[in-house]
Amino acid sequence: MNNLNNPPRWNIRPDPGPDDGGKWNYALLVPMIGLAAFRWIWTRESKRQIQDVKNKYESDMAAITRHLELKYRDKLKENHRTAAHLEVELEKERQRVQGYRKALISQSQQAMQERNQLQQERQHLEQEKNRLLESGAAGAALREALQREEEWQRRAQALLMGLEVQLVERQEAFCSILLPREQRLEMEKNLLLKVVKDPVGAELNLEDDLRDIFKNDRHCADLLNMDKRKNGNLMWLYLRYWQLQVTLQKHRRAEETLKGAPPNFSKPW
Repeated sequence: MNNLNNPPRWNIRPDPGPDDGGKWNYALLVPMIGLAAFRWIWTRESKRQIQDVKNKYESDMAAITRHLELKYRDKLKENHRTAAHLEVELEKERQRVQGYRKALISQSQQAMQERNQLQQERQHLEQEKNRLLESGAAGAALREALQREEEWQRRAQALLMGLEVQLVERQEAFCSILLPREQRLEMEKNLLLKVVKDPVGAELNLEDDLRDIFKNDRHCADLLNMDKRKNGNLMWLYLRYWQLQVTLQKHRRAEETLKGAPPNFSKPW
């Protein structure tokens, strides 16, 4: 019977010889040397690739750093130039505002002087009117002349009421940060056309006064203000002045009518 613990060789391995162990050691050594050589070559190549990637990364980072530094310096120079320009513009605006304030104070004083002069002339006319009214026939003629001029006065006052409403709207457009500038300019154009076409406006010479308002009245109330009538300064002086001028012109027209001469519509100065 066959011994299962000692099966036949079946040509699986060569017959053992006197130096069989040395052949097997040599056969195992060659693959191990090859594997070690491959591993050494692969490790060196990997280190080289890693170093190449590291060098490329450092080079890219250095280039990006230089680019960012140059961009930062350019941006810093641009910001310095912008800041210097804004400082110059701010100084110009400050000087312009100071000049405007001085001009507005001067115009306000002038308007007050003109208003006082008109009030004095109005008082004088009232005294003259009362004197004429007390003189019989002359008083009756003056009353009749004043009654004829009341229609002119009503038309003038209606014009001034309309101008007040439109000036309030125009000043609100000037003070608003939402309305475009073209809309305000269109309002100003319509106002000028209105007083030029209206005979009363031409008689009172309102065109020049409106242009003065558009040029110099820059007063605006607080941003949270909801009352349109709190905007403007010079325009309200002119509106009061125009009311006095209408009253004065009414009496002057009546006097000119009594004298038989065409009414003089020029301003009192």
